[in-house]
Amino acid sequence: MRRTKEDAQLTREKLLDTAELVFGNKGVARTSLQDIAQAAGLTRGAIYWHFQDKAALFSAMMDRIVTPMEEALKALTEHPGKDPMADLREAMLVSLRLITDDERTRRVMQIAVRQAPFVGEMAGALERRLEVHLRCRGHIESAVRSAQALGLAQQALAPRAVATSIMAIIAGLIDLWVLEPSLFPLVEAGQQALDVYLAGLKSVA
Repeated sequence: MRRTKEDAQLTREKLLDTAELVFGNKGVARTSLQDIAQAAGLTRGAIYWHFQDKAALFSAMMDRIVTPMEEALKALTEHPGKDPMADLREAMLVSLRLITDDERTRRVMQIAVRQAPFVGEMAGALERRLEVHLRCRGHIESAVRSAQALGLAQQALAPRAVATSIMAIIAGLIDLWVLEPSLFPLVEAGQQALDVYLAGLKSVA
């Protein structure tokens, strides 16, 4: 039984690895599950054993790169530090470093930004992205509230508005960088943008 589970997990990972490559070469809309199965040397049945449809496969592919980023933000809620805003800054920079330094993360982000129309059969993947966005926003809101409780952020600030703004800054930089990485250094640009924005949130003595 254990070997069967291991084999199933290996097959799942192979399908996800193959999906990354095929989506990257053909685009998401032009790729069928049969294309992925054929490229992986497997049957369509093998895909349907693990994934309900293309949207589910795409979401699982995204989860492999989003999970480390989300975990960094989740730690802000579960293990708040002495300076929640500094911890938030570092968590966001961790995400940017992953995109620039990790080949898989960069490849999947390029697919998501350049080649994934979230309509029709891919509508389910859009719902999944929204779920992740809302969870990440919640973690940032929690960090802002912790900073306010410690007197490190202005009390008049609305945590949700701050969280939305921070996510917009980071998402916007990622989208531009993925379109053309030569435009600017992602981590450095993110660090500067965050420093300017976060400085404006500090509590005024």
